[in-house]
Amino acid sequence: MRDVPAIPETGSFVLVNATLFPPSGVEAALEKNELYVKDGKFSASHDGPKVDIGGAMVLPIFTDMHTHLDKGHIWPRAANPDGTFDSALTTVQNDRQANWNAADVRRRMEFALTCAYQHGTCAVRTHLDSAAPQHRISWPVFNEVREKWKDRIALQAVTIFGIELMDDLSQFDDIADIAADFGGILGSVTYPLADLDTRLDKFFAAAAARDMDTDFHVDETRDPNSATLRQIAESALRVGFQGRIVAGHCCSLARQNADEVSRTLDLVKQANISIVSLPMCNLYLQDRIARQTPRWRGVTLVHEMRTREIPVAFASDNTRDPFYAYGDLDMIEVMREATRICHLDHSEHSWHDSFTATPAQICSFGDCRWHPNEPANFIICRARNWSEFFSRPQSDRIVVRNGRVIDRRLPDYDELDDLMVTQ
Repeated sequence: MRDVPAIPETGSFVLVNATLFPPSGVEAALEKNELYVKDGKFSASHDGPKVDIGGAMVLPIFTDMHTHLDKGHIWPRAANPDGTFDSALTTVQNDRQANWNAADVRRRMEFALTCAYQHGTCAVRTHLDSAAPQHRISWPVFNEVREKWKDRIALQAVTIFGIELMDDLSQFDDIADIAADFGGILGSVTYPLADLDTRLDKFFAAAAARDMDTDFHVDETRDPNSATLRQIAESALRVGFQGRIVAGHCCSLARQNADEVSRTLDLVKQANISIVSLPMCNLYLQDRIARQTPRWRGVTLVHEMRTREIPVAFASDNTRDPFYAYGDLDMIEVMREATRICHLDHSEHSWHDSFTATPAQICSFGDCRWHPNEPANFIICRARNWSEFFSRPQSDRIVVRNGRVIDRRLPDYDELDDLMVTQ
C-alpha cells in the first residue's frame, strides 16, 4: 500500500477514499466514505482540499479505562523474579516503600502518558495504590498531572487497596475522602474473605455517601472458589447502589461450572455492572506454574457477557512493572492481542467499540467518534481491511488531534535511567 498523502497543517481538509470504522452498534463491516475536517473539528461537509488516502483505515481515538500509571516503568529496578502474581505483589510493595516519592511517581506517570498520547489515546483511567501513606503522595501528584495534560488526555483515578481495609474505617475514611476531594472513583480489590458481604455493603454505602462511582479488581486468580464478582453484584442490589460499577479481571469466572456462571452473570446484568478485561496482563500472570505449560488463557468470559448485553471493554492494565513486564499503553496492541487471545474474530458480536466508544461511555469520558463540531481526533492506519490491520503493529500510524498531525516520536527509555538506580 502506498504512503498516505500529507495532511494539510491548516486543520481543514476532506479525507476521501477512507475506510472508516463502522458506526456504533453494527457489525464490523468496513465502509468507504469521506471525512470532513474544518478548523480542527469534524464537519458535516465542506469544500476544503481533498486528501485521497487510498482506502486506508480511519479509527476513532482510543479510551484506555484500566491502567496503573503509578506502577508503570519500574521493571528495571523492580523486576518480577519468577513472573508470578504473589511475587508481583511483594515486589511492588517493596518498591513503593523504597521509591515512590512525588518526583518519582510524577515522572513515570508522564512518561507513560506521553506514550499513550503518541499511540493515539485521548482518555485514561488509572488505579492508584492508595494504602496509607501513599495516598497522600500519589493523589496530589495525579491531580497536578491531570491539570497539565487536560488538553491532550482526559484523566480519571481510582483508589486501590484490599477490601479488608473496611475493618479500619478511620483509615478507610481518610483515603476515601482524599480521593473524593480530587474527584476520584472508589475502588478496591476483592477476594474470598470471611464476612466479605458486610465489607462490601460498607464500601457501597461509603461510595454513595460521597457520590462516588466504583471500580473493583475482582477474582484475579485461577481458583474457581473465588466468586466475589457475584458477591459484588448481590451487595450492590442489596444496598440499592445507584452509582456506576466496574469490575476488572474476573478471571476465576472462566474456571467455574455453567450453573455458577449463569447465576453470576444474571446478577451482574441486574446490578448494571460493566466489565473490563485485561487480556495481556492476565495471559502473563494467570496459570503461571514453574516448569508447567499454562492450561488456560487467564481471561474472563467476554462472549458470554456480551450475549447478555453486559458492557465489556478491554484495556492495557500494567506496563513494564512486576504485574506485566511489557506493554506501552498502546491500544492498538491491546486490540490486536485481545482479538487473538479472546477469539474476537468470527464472533456474532462486533467488538471494535470495546476499545473506543464502550469504555468512553462506561467512564463518562464522552463520545470519541466523529460528530460535527467535535474535535477532529482520529488515527489513520496503512491497512485497508481487518486482516491487514491485525497482521502488523501499525507502528507507522498517523495520529490526528484537533485536525492536525502530531509528532509520534516516543520517549526514550533512558529518560528514566536515573530513577532505576537502586539504593
